[in-house]
Amino acid sequence: MKAFIEKVEQRQHLTNQEMTIAAHKMLDEQTPEQEIMSFLVALAKKGETAQELAALAKTMKEHANEVQGVQSLPYLDNCGTGGDGLQSFNISTTAAFVLAACDVPIAKHGNRKVSSASGSTDLLEELGIPATMDLSKVSPLLKQEKLAFIFAPAAHPKLKRIGQIRSQLGTPTIFNLVGPLVNPVDLTYQLTGINRPDFVIPYAEVLKKLGRKRALVVSGEQGMDEASLCGETTCALLDDGEIISFTITAQEIGLPEYPLEAIKGGTSVENARILEQLLLGKKDAYYDAVLFNAGLGLYAAGKVQTIQEGIHRANQAIEQGKAYGKLQAVRQYHQRLEMTK
Repeated sequence: MKAFIEKVEQRQHLTNQEMTIAAHKMLDEQTPEQEIMSFLVALAKKGETAQELAALAKTMKEHANEVQGVQSLPYLDNCGTGGDGLQSFNISTTAAFVLAACDVPIAKHGNRKVSSASGSTDLLEELGIPATMDLSKVSPLLKQEKLAFIFAPAAHPKLKRIGQIRSQLGTPTIFNLVGPLVNPVDLTYQLTGINRPDFVIPYAEVLKKLGRKRALVVSGEQGMDEASLCGETTCALLDDGEIISFTITAQEIGLPEYPLEAIKGGTSVENARILEQLLLGKKDAYYDAVLFNAGLGLYAAGKVQTIQEGIHRANQAIEQGKAYGKLQAVRQYHQRLEMTK
């Protein structure tokens, strides 16, 4: 590990093989914490490359617990990196119900709150959906509803120690970027929001290295890890190996512009109320934010030819009650599961 630390401290990038070895060492309980901390700090100062991030993601998937018996479907994950500090409500979790209602198979990776008042897992529990369920229950849910939420710590138990090290550091590291890349379910498509507009193209390159057929990376105003209704959203589209960069605004695709404060969230209780009212058809800034991001998800999954068409389909899914019906179906699945215990 010391050799890798020295190389990175000299601002030299690691090869795929070097980063793979370093990743295995970071996940090894025998590696001293101080060495891991020094490596992570040096890597952040140097600036992570797409190759280094892809090598870490592949290694983490090797160490992950498997989700057994998953059907071979073109799954999409719309999980973002988090960490933007903007306290927005749970846009991607809400959009997941809309996307599933539009016949996009969704395997969504998520966790408890870190920098927000309510993480996806906190919100789902408030809705009566225990996202911390055993991984053995994920496959039947995916088979029945084509939508499941996967609790990251259940899939990646070796990250517990890394989490403690990151807490001690208190600064962003490469692990802030890796969450959406290590879903234990094999993905065909991906919509990922990241909090670094300067890194959307390298992040798309990582998704290419990981074998995604089509994916969209977005970073909104002030580094928001979603497409933003305020200002410009920086995007990178991966389509069959080609990466195309562009920017987009809400007005360009027929949505009103709102200040960031208009989509601020609160506690899990408050966000659950916002989600339910939204899926029942209440139209406001929250609604339009979900339309924007669900529309991008449909575009990323190749279900529509344009983002505008995606927004239209997402709107139909809500207005016709399909998105709320999907929420109810997943909730009822868990209720039946609880009754059979």
